Amino acid sequence: MATILETLSTDLAAAADAAGRATVAVHARRRIPASGVLWRPGLVVATHHTVHKDDDVRITLEGGRTARGSVTGRDPGTDLVVLRLDGDAGTPATVHRDPLRVGQLALAVGRPGDAITAALGVVSAVGPAWRTWHGGEIDQFVRLDVSVYDGFSGGPLVDAAGRVLGINTSALARAAAVTIPAATVDRVVDQLLAGGRVRRGYLGIGTQQVRLPDAVRTQLGEQQMALMLVAIEPGAPAEQGGLLLGDVLVALGDRATEDVDDVLAALGGDTVGQQLDARVLRAGELRTVPVTIGDAPARR
Repeated sequence: MATILETLSTDLAAAADAAGRATVAVHARRRIPASGVLWRPGLVVATHHTVHKDDDVRITLEGGRTARGSVTGRDPGTDLVVLRLDGDAGTPATVHRDPLRVGQLALAVGRPGDAITAALGVVSAVGPAWRTWHGGEIDQFVRLDVSVYDGFSGGPLVDAAGRVLGINTSALARAAAVTIPAATVDRVVDQLLAGGRVRRGYLGIGTQQVRLPDAVRTQLGEQQMALMLVAIEPGAPAEQGGLLLGDVLVALGDRATEDVDDVLAALGGDTVGQQLDARVLRAGELRTVPVTIGDAPARR
């Protein structure tokens, strides 16, 4: 009779094999290739920071077969890129979209060449939705306790049943291993297929966090901090709307702005073209400045 460890080992090997069939190598950077996942028929999802060209990208599939693909869209905010392949690429991954749990056993699978690799670990921390420093919104924070090997980024996180839970990356949390959950991948893929990029609102400002004077805090209730405008891009929506260097931004729309995350959260894709009221402290007085939100330019 097989022991518990033997059974676990057999099951994990089967899980790696199942997920490995939809895990590909993406040859779009110098030295070793990165990984990607056949997410939908003919579509590979990989990480933006590992795909350095858009056309004629060589993809290594299961069994050493190769295909060619081109970038359909990329989102630096969530570090995701979508490539469309020429011809039949095989069966997409089986994706599991439930939220991840702390302590959950998981495999980080990659294909940094013809063969797959796997590292066993656990989900070490989870948290609520968060925003990356590039403004991308991730539906759940997922940190891994797992070895980061060559080709880790772009590979799938896999559960014990061989189902794909998300896309791994080392680029969003100061080189720590995190996973972009499947719900985020689905949402971003839909937007990239629709328009080639993820739309985000844009003001064109640089800010520094400052503490509000006591008299202003009394007027605003619980708010303690705000953002002084220390840079305004020429011609940007902020300049066109009449915001000035030295203004202290205390609210944008109905959201108080105590740090940069508050500004990014207020500038969702649905705000592009809309007018929002910027509430600022200028020359000691609170004023309201209407600003029409722009469409953030695409970045590489």
